[in-house]
Amino acid sequence: MTEFIRTAIKGRTGFITLDRPKALNSLSLDMVRALTACLLAWRDEPKLAAVVIHSSSEKAFCAGGDIRFFYEAGRSTPLDGSALLEDFFTEEYALNHLIRYYPKPYIAVMDGIVMGGGMGIAQGNPANCLRIVTERTKMAMPEVNIGLFPDVGGSYFLSRAPGQIGAYLGVTGEIIAAADALHAGLADVFLPSAQLPALMDLLASDGAADLHKAALDFSASFQSQADPANSVLAANRSLIDSCFDHDSVQSIIDALRHSDSSFAQKTLATMSKRSPLMMCVTLSQIRRGAGMTVAECLRMERNLVRRVFEHGEVLEGVRSVVIDKDNAPQWNPATLNEVSPQMVERFFEPAWPAYAHPLRDLS
Repeated sequence: MTEFIRTAIKGRTGFITLDRPKALNSLSLDMVRALTACLLAWRDEPKLAAVVIHSSSEKAFCAGGDIRFFYEAGRSTPLDGSALLEDFFTEEYALNHLIRYYPKPYIAVMDGIVMGGGMGIAQGNPANCLRIVTERTKMAMPEVNIGLFPDVGGSYFLSRAPGQIGAYLGVTGEIIAAADALHAGLADVFLPSAQLPALMDLLASDGAADLHKAALDFSASFQSQADPANSVLAANRSLIDSCFDHDSVQSIIDALRHSDSSFAQKTLATMSKRSPLMMCVTLSQIRRGAGMTVAECLRMERNLVRRVFEHGEVLEGVRSVVIDKDNAPQWNPATLNEVSPQMVERFFEPAWPAYAHPLRDLS
């Protein structure tokens, strides 16, 4: 369909292959549009019983949005790149909504790196979505590391993770592995990467009446290899729940400082590198998202994106990580003590009247 999206129909299954390996399948606007067009075309096709989305590369399923594009477009005038930036987030979030409510079984093979926008195209409807992880899975919502927040529906799926795991993942941006993803409810089954070709062959055949169940049953015998009870998150669950139960980032940090565990100290070190402002915005976002629908969360996030680019924190974050690669962002404000409730609240003020919101038609 595009240079970086390949599609095929085998048996009763539609296969979508992300094929931008040099960029770890980072999503461009063209890729978002191609995915949307494909899923809309297949949604009502009676000959298709399921959709599989996977990568051509073992390194990454999808590392997120194309942040270099964010930087270049965010610094341009309203007459050129910034209009494309607005389109990107509007259309990406609409795609996330389409996937969330897709009527056919949707099987996401989250092999390799799965971050940010990659999570958005993998977190489908729990009733008929199968989210597969492997021993190579490296999952995260790492946006606070670049002065952004966990979008693509993160307000919804992080706020519904068990206990305070969602707040921990969103505020720290930490990377987790397969067992952690299963414990957090962000994946359904584990499958060794060596078994992926056999799974693809199964899904391409006409033998199974229920493709979702067939994939689930095929993976069942391998579950002991990534027992969610053995995850790092599970081992530190009590500490995570007690520390991240607070509604301010400063209170979370104070709670972590009262623990002498290596996990708490590692978490503190990680948070010291993140944008103070966006950690606060993220915590508020996740707390609000707990009481919202998917559509309401995506509309809130679309508003937040506008505010973040107005502020410029994301431009500084991307500069430090991707452009200059100095890993020394000059956050604004520079410290947590300088972040006021008013600064945080500003990000949630409507950027459009309700009738003019770019995602007003989501339901």
